[in-house]
Amino acid sequence: MQNLVLAVILPGALLAPSDSLLGGSSSTGSRAEAAYTSTRERYRADEKSPEKAWQFSRACFDKAEMVDTSAKRESLAKEGIDAARRCLQNLPRSSEGHYYLAMNLGQLARTKSVGALKLVIEMEREFKSAIEFDEKIDHGGPRRTLGILYRDAPGWPASIGSRSKARQELERAAQLFPNFPENRLTLAESYASWGEHKHLLAEVESIKSVIPAARQEWKGELWTSSWADWDERWEKLLKRLESGAAKKPRA
Repeated sequence: MQNLVLAVILPGALLAPSDSLLGGSSSTGSRAEAAYTSTRERYRADEKSPEKAWQFSRACFDKAEMVDTSAKRESLAKEGIDAARRCLQNLPRSSEGHYYLAMNLGQLARTKSVGALKLVIEMEREFKSAIEFDEKIDHGGPRRTLGILYRDAPGWPASIGSRSKARQELERAAQLFPNFPENRLTLAESYASWGEHKHLLAEVESIKSVIPAARQEWKGELWTSSWADWDERWEKLLKRLESGAAKKPRA
């Protein structure tokens, strides 16, 4: 599974979708469509299988990143949510079940102008459950994505946003998989947005040291669109650092 970044419209904030997720090329879109079709067939043939259920839920999330209307995204999200819940009915401690339930709840929240906050609270709960049972899935995905949610959501009382909680989750994801570019870039971007120049400088040096190994570990066609995104974000981060903009906290 490639990097998964929430794109949820929240009261007063927008967590923008990453173009790198699946939309980088037609071949990526074809893979998402093929995965959706194949996992749906396997799931429908054996709906009691927790593994087949969460795999289909994951495919629903991926395909939802490709669609061009809220109606299509909502339909796919609901399929993914139903499959994840079926997984958890048969295996309540499935980290993947909780994780992809949260991710598809995020897709559903993107389609809602009213009622998104209730979904966000449920997402937080499911990410925490995924962390409890296995924080390492998707290269620390539950920690990373929960951190993004805390970072970009409005704070109390409007929503669940919290810089301290975001820092805890994002730093933990980077500790779990220090060579995974999505973890390190997300943490560095967060330091930049918070105006924490000293931490940003240290993180940039860490990223420089892990890039060669990362390119060898995550290579091939499956990772092409991710690297296109990571490289673009890396360049933007360096330019921001050079301009001094990273010293100014985001409003």
